[in-house]
Amino acid sequence: MTLRPCSDLSAAAWITGSDLSWDRLVTFGPSGFPAYGRLRLLPDPEYPGQQEADAETGEDDASESGRLAAVLQVLSRHTSTPEDCYFCLWDGWGSSSDSGDHVGMVDGRMIDLPGGIARPGLAPSSPSSIPRAPKVVVPNRAYFLYRGDVSELGDWGRAETWPDRPRPDTPPAFVWPADHAWCVANDVDPHWVGIGADTRAIEALTAHPLLDVVPADPREDQPSYR
Repeated sequence: MTLRPCSDLSAAAWITGSDLSWDRLVTFGPSGFPAYGRLRLLPDPEYPGQQEADAETGEDDASESGRLAAVLQVLSRHTSTPEDCYFCLWDGWGSSSDSGDHVGMVDGRMIDLPGGIARPGLAPSSPSSIPRAPKVVVPNRAYFLYRGDVSELGDWGRAETWPDRPRPDTPPAFVWPADHAWCVANDVDPHWVGIGADTRAIEALTAHPLLDVVPADPREDQPSYR
């Protein structure tokens, strides 16, 4: 099995309809979870103004995709729908530019958007040389939506569903199960991945011996590199 691209974007309405600031939304996902954590892909900065290039990293650190897979393996035990999950893939990973053909979803219907108009929930599609693919859109970000088992992380489907199909280790920007038991938010800017879930799930992640997950409060400023 592989992840399946979705033309119906209604499953992402809890993201596109959020009233959170865009930077809060793309780094921690929707509000309302009992607990939150950060999966640190790099150690937090040791001093103000530090650059990522100066961060200390271990030679044995697992890849980002490997650590995300480990997080999802833990979270799969904290949802009733591990076989029915959604994955948002940032459109910035694609190598070709949008042109001409624009579509979006309104009230469950695909419509043309003249002149490349984009607003939350609507955005230009992929080039017309591949199937029309509406995008999930929030301010400053747009994503293709996929659906499948939580274990299918990185299996982005057949090559014809995406020009220059992303590599299997291309990370998703959001992952969540159909029952909304948790949400993983992996924006391109921070050195960490935000996770919202119930308290037991976050505790299981922070106790994992191979993961660097720390509790977090999305309302506070998070550590960042320059």
